[in-house]
Order: sequence, then structure tokens, then C-alpha cells
Amino acid sequence: MAVADKTAPREPAQSRSAEAPRTRGRRTKVEQRLDKMEQILDAAEYLFSVHGLYGVTLKDVAKRVGVHHTLLNYYFTDKKKLFDAVIARRAEVTIARRMKALDDYDLATRGKPTVEGALRAFLDTDLDLYGNGGENWRNYGALSAQVSNTTYGAELMDFHFDPVVLRLIELLKKALPDCAEEDIFWGYHFVTGALMLTLARTGRINRLSGGLCDSEDFEAVKQRMAAFMAAGFMSICKPASSTTIDPSGDLS
Repeated sequence: MAVADKTAPREPAQSRSAEAPRTRGRRTKVEQRLDKMEQILDAAEYLFSVHGLYGVTLKDVAKRVGVHHTLLNYYFTDKKKLFDAVIARRAEVTIARRMKALDDYDLATRGKPTVEGALRAFLDTDLDLYGNGGENWRNYGALSAQVSNTTYGAELMDFHFDPVVLRLIELLKKALPDCAEEDIFWGYHFVTGALMLTLARTGRINRLSGGLCDSEDFEAVKQRMAAFMAAGFMSICKPASSTTIDPSGDLS
């Protein structure tokens, strides 16, 4: 099914090294290799974000970069290793920033965080990257949204993102000391679902709202998501030992 031009991942801009005028002598071989590596990762990131892991070949990536496909084997022995490298490259950046934001917030609140404050440290830091980082970051967001909903991507998500997610969970437990642990994990499950849908930028909210909302408007999402999700946590989080009533009306 065709995707509207407005919401489809856009082609990555030229690398900075290609745009900037040369202010020094000839680049070293190491610099040339690093530049070529970035071109390969940018091209692969765009193609994977559109077609997925199984819809892209090394030849497709080579063609987009403008090199013979055998050159890619110099950098990556197979497509899976290239895919892993694409995921890892920006994962390192977003994880480091979010971990710092969570640690700084925990320190600033002297170990007494609020639910919304913890969510803002986790979500807003990430949304800023996708909102202000240009099309390459947005392509990565679309790829992450796709990968997080597949079996082949789940292990990568676990490997890279579990530490920062568990740091958020730690703060949420501090903010909600009487909350049943499973409710905190369910709450995070709903948070990550909303985040991934946002990063996918499908444009559906544009159509549903008649143009009132825009899936490209990360600032609008940032203004609302943490507050909305915090209210959800407060609604579902009950003391772990609380008495509940099931749909049949029986006490449990």
C-alpha cells in the first residue's frame, strides 16, 4: 500500500563531510573509511526503515551508496551484522542521554521522584532527539517502531534498551511505593506502545483529526505524553495488597 509523501521516511541528507568545504589537506585512510561507514549506515537505516530487514539486500544498500556491493563485505560480512550496527549506532546516543536525564532527575529530587517527572526525563529526552535531530533520526525512529513489533527485533531491543528501561522502572517504584509491581510494568508497556506509534509517524492522526494534529509534530507529543501516561499510572496503580473486585462481582 502506498504511503503518503508527507509521512514516508525521507532520504537522509548528505553527510556533513560531503557538504562542508575542505579546510585542510587530503583525508587519511582512516577518515575515509569512517566517512564511508557513515554513508553505508545512513543508506541502510533509510532502506530498513522503509522495507524492513527482509526487504533489503546488501546490493540495495551498495546501490544507494554508489559503490560495488563487494565493498560492503569489507565492512560487514552479512546483512544481519549491518542491521545490528544500524540499530546500535543511535541506540548508544539515546540510551546515554536518557540514562543521564534519569540519574540527574533522581539526584535533583533526592530520591523522591514523581511519576510525571520520571516519565518526562525518559520520554522528553528521546522526543527531543527525534524532533530536532533531522531526517536521519526520524528514519531511525520509524525503524525502531517497526523493529520493536517483530520477533527478530525483540532481542535487539532487549539487549540495547533494557538497562535504561529498568532505570525508569526503578524511579517509578520510588514514586509509587505502594503500587503493585505488575501494574508498573504494564504501565511501561503502554508507554512504550504509545512512543513507538509516535515514532512510526504513520500520519493516521492527521487523517483522523482532519489535519488538526500532525504525526510529525514531536513538540505537541512532548507537551502531552508524559502527563497523559502519568495519569494512567495513577489510575491503575493500587497497593499490592489491596482488595480487588473481579467482573463477576466477587471479592479477591
